[in-house]
Amino acid sequence: MIKITPSIALNDADLEFEYLRSSGPGGQNVNKVATAVKLRFDVRGAVGLPEDVRRRLSVLAGKRLTAEGVLIIDARRFRTQERNRRDAIERLCDMIRQAAEKPKTRVKTTPSPAARERRLVSKHSRGRSKTLRRPVAPGDE
Repeated sequence: MIKITPSIALNDADLEFEYLRSSGPGGQNVNKVATAVKLRFDVRGAVGLPEDVRRRLSVLAGKRLTAEGVLIIDARRFRTQERNRRDAIERLCDMIRQAAEKPKTRVKTTPSPAARERRLVSKHSRGRSKTLRRPVAPGDE
C-alpha cells in the first residue's frame, strides 16, 4: 500500500512494472542489464482514487495516458533498476498529489466606481494629447 495523501492510498497490485534496457550512462552495463522501468497504472480501474481526482489525473497525464486509461511513466534517469523504480513511483505519486488538489473557483470582480472614473480620465487626457498633435487646418486659426 502506497500512501499518497491522508485519504488516498494506492494498492501495490495496481502498479505494473516492465523492465527494459536503458540508453544513456552505464557503459557495458547498459548492454547487459535491464535498468529502465516502465510503470503502468490503470487510472480508470484503480480502486483507491476518488472520481474527481481520477478526472483531473487523466487531464494532467496528457499523452502519457493510453486510450484504455492506462498511465505510462518511463523512468531511465538512474543507472540502477531499483532507483528507476523508486523514481517512477515518486513521479506517479507527485502527479496524483497534484490531481488531488481542488482547483480554486474564480470569483468574478467588478472595478470600483473610482477606478472606472480614473480610467475614463486617463482616456480623455490621452485623446486630448493626440488631438493636439494634429496639423492645424488653414481655416481653424
